[in-house]
Amino acid sequence: MIEFVMFALLAGGAGWLFRRKHLKRQAAGSPAGIPGMARHPAGTGRWRAGRVHVAPDTGPRWEPQRGPVVALAGARATDLRVPSVREGIAINPGSRIVTCALPDGGSVEIAVMPLDVRELLEAVPQAQTP
Repeated sequence: MIEFVMFALLAGGAGWLFRRKHLKRQAAGSPAGIPGMARHPAGTGRWRAGRVHVAPDTGPRWEPQRGPVVALAGARATDLRVPSVREGIAINPGSRIVTCALPDGGSVEIAVMPLDVRELLEAVPQAQTP
């Protein structure tokens, strides 16, 4: 019987701590930027987690959790597609991949969730088709 009381107290304490942590995160708000994964150059390398930030003075940029920042100023979105089965293993299979052509001739692929595609395409406008 004592074990049940101890278990109930332990479960109640853990629930209280989790609730406190949840409320603290909720009060802090969501972090700035569009969350997603990217690989640079497109088609090669590993997918890295990070965020696309849009600053009025410097323009859009990809900030990975680790590694150098990729400036997207002047970049144009050239393709929008769903991930292949192989890519879906590394990234979320429900995401959408936007391929962006950089001004220096390179390219970067950015995978975001479908609800974030519109915001990403506002930050990195689509290329004009002839």
